[in-house]
Amino acid sequence: MALSLSAATAVALGVLAAPAASGTGRPDPARPDLVRPNLVQQGLDALVRTDGVPAALATVRGRDGGVRHYTAGVADLATGARVPVDGQVRIGSNTKTFTAVVVLQLVGEGKVDLDAPVDTYLPGLVRGDGIDGRRITVRQLLQHTSGLPDYEGLIDEASLRDRYFEPRDLLDVALRQKQQFAPGERFGYSSTGYVLAGLIVQRVTGRPLAEEIDRRVVRPLGLRHTYFPAVGDRTIREPHPKGYRKDTAGSLRDFTELDPSAGWAAGQMISTDSDLNRFFSELLAGHLLPPAQLAQMRTTVPVGTTGMASGLGIFRRPLSCGGVYWGHGGDIPGYETRGGVTEDGRAVTIAVTTVPADYEVTRRLEGVVDTALCR
Repeated sequence: MALSLSAATAVALGVLAAPAASGTGRPDPARPDLVRPNLVQQGLDALVRTDGVPAALATVRGRDGGVRHYTAGVADLATGARVPVDGQVRIGSNTKTFTAVVVLQLVGEGKVDLDAPVDTYLPGLVRGDGIDGRRITVRQLLQHTSGLPDYEGLIDEASLRDRYFEPRDLLDVALRQKQQFAPGERFGYSSTGYVLAGLIVQRVTGRPLAEEIDRRVVRPLGLRHTYFPAVGDRTIREPHPKGYRKDTAGSLRDFTELDPSAGWAAGQMISTDSDLNRFFSELLAGHLLPPAQLAQMRTTVPVGTTGMASGLGIFRRPLSCGGVYWGHGGDIPGYETRGGVTEDGRAVTIAVTTVPADYEVTRRLEGVVDTALCR
């Protein structure tokens, strides 16, 4: 959504300062692999006090599986309520990884071919100014190399609270634009590709995308706090911090309840930091995809000169301490999430309760992720 399922979008992919709540973690000398709580806590506190996010939540898992939760700020600017530990948040573009997993499972079942044209599954649907679904493959949709225009920045963010979008409404917005570059030429982030991926899932399975994500991913992993909101559901079900958006005057407005349909297969889901850590960890451990499809997911192309690389629904990012981590990240009005997992089992997810207008704030958030995984 202009939603940002990320405006700085995947490429690395503000407000009154709120008092920080103390973290729930405590130092544990027996677990040196766990980041020292004060380092993560200090990072969250700085995001609140210096960068003006109303609240920040983090869940960190060490190599041995030990977990620490942290919070800073307040859940409600009006009441000063405490931030719920591991509360639910809207996860924006992290939804793309769930969608990609379902598509790749269908590939493993022989029902979808990654290198088949989109027209194989959605004949005649993808046509526009230089846009032709006969020339774009399923792989290119998932890897952001399709050249399709991104509908996100073309939708008025302020209208998202109440408007319901059908997936084909989102396509209509995108297909009024020109093809951005030749399919396969380079990386170019586009949520439009994931709307098409969701429609392919529905065409091939004959079932709603939300049902397939729940049946194939959420329930098998026991992600008890993760779901794809039903049509018309504008709420967040479980304890959660409120999400805020800056209005044109620069004031924070409560944007917790909204219609998330502009995200759909690209950004509609709700989860918690712990559930996201579990999802990405189980995915990278091979518990959701056959080896061949996991290898395809982890085959990457460069994301410009950022040092990042794009797989199929997942990004590889370098760590300051050496090595890499895998994850996605997501923005939707009210919430921004960043995090990922390493090959040796470390995991972190951090959420803040506004999408910062200044990308440098997002960089600092990503810096806390790096600290949590490196220390």
